[in-house]
Amino acid sequence: MDINPSDLPPQQVYKLLTGSIVPRPIAWVSTVDKEGNPNLAPFSFFTAACANPPTIVFCPGYRYSDDGQKDTYHNVSATEEFVVNFVNETTAEAMNTTAVEAPAEVNEFERAGVTAVKSSVVKPPRVGESPIAFECKLNQIVTINAGLGGGHIVIGTVVHMHFADDVYQEGNYINIDAYQPIGRMMGGGYAHINDFFKLERPPSEVKSD
Repeated sequence: MDINPSDLPPQQVYKLLTGSIVPRPIAWVSTVDKEGNPNLAPFSFFTAACANPPTIVFCPGYRYSDDGQKDTYHNVSATEEFVVNFVNETTAEAMNTTAVEAPAEVNEFERAGVTAVKSSVVKPPRVGESPIAFECKLNQIVTINAGLGGGHIVIGTVVHMHFADDVYQEGNYINIDAYQPIGRMMGGGYAHINDFFKLERPPSEVKSD
C-alpha cells in the first residue's frame, strides 16, 4: 500500500504516525500559568535531542475538540519553564487521568491524586510519584503548522534532574527493573517495557593513523 499523506485528513495521518512510531516515551509535563496555577498533561511526541547542553523536545498539538492551543503550550510560552515527569507502570493510571481535556482552572495534580513537589530550579512543581523528573528552561518553540493537525516543537534545556533512589545507579546508570517504564502505542494502547535483548556494536570502519 502506497499512501500520499497529503491525500488524507489530519486525523487519519495522525493514526498512521502513532501506529507506526511505537513504542513512544511519555512526557508528563507540569507547568504553571503566570498566576502560578499548575497544569499537568501527557505528550507522547517526545524525545531527547542532545547531551551538551542536555536538551529534550516534546510536541504539543492543537486540541481536536475546538482546534485551540493546549494549556501546556500557553504556560510554557508565558513562563518559559516546565518539568518533564517520566511515566512508569505505577503512575500510568494517574497519567491517563490527566490526558482528558479540562478547563485551565482544573488542578490535574489533585484530579490524578499525585503529589505536587516543589522543584529545585523552576517554578512548576514535579510529580512526587514519578521515578524520574527533568526540570527544564525553554530554549525555543518552533511552530510547524497552526491549526487542526498542526503543532509545535518545544525545545527545553534540562537544568536539574531527579531520580528515585532505586532507579539511579552509581556511575550514572538507570536501573531499568526499578524504573519500569511504559511506552505509548496507538489509541489507548500502551506497552510494558520489560523484555530486553542486546546487540553487540559492530566494529568501527574508521581507521586510526
